Amino acid sequence: MNVIRPFTSTVERLRSAGLRPTRQRLALAKALFENGDRHVTAEILHGETQAKGIRVSLATIYNTLHQFTEAGLLREIVVDAQRCYFDTNTSEHHHYYHEKSGMLEDMDIASDMLAAIPTPKGKKIKQVDIIVRTED
Repeated sequence: MNVIRPFTSTVERLRSAGLRPTRQRLALAKALFENGDRHVTAEILHGETQAKGIRVSLATIYNTLHQFTEAGLLREIVVDAQRCYFDTNTSEHHHYYHEKSGMLEDMDIASDMLAAIPTPKGKKIKQVDIIVRTED
């Protein structure tokens, strides 16, 4: 009989990324990845974990989000000097940032539109990040 443990896929995700599955990493990974792709700030994640009775400091959440980003599990989206989001969708895509509500939303843009971006002489484009700001 195969017994599926509730954290099995989360443990494997962390180990595949080269991270040790500590209790706090497991709790945060489960909160981040169990409900599909989304954008979160450290403060949003902190509020969610507190509401679920998970005791973890905001500093630990920041450290873990940056560890997950370095390991390729998250993508950091910096919208301004005071705010960054962490995106569970690590594929190449772009965003709308709704300034009044503070919401970040995925944008569909044709890849042929990006091909028109000129490359600086002697350089190679590594990645293109587009954030379109909207007024709500």
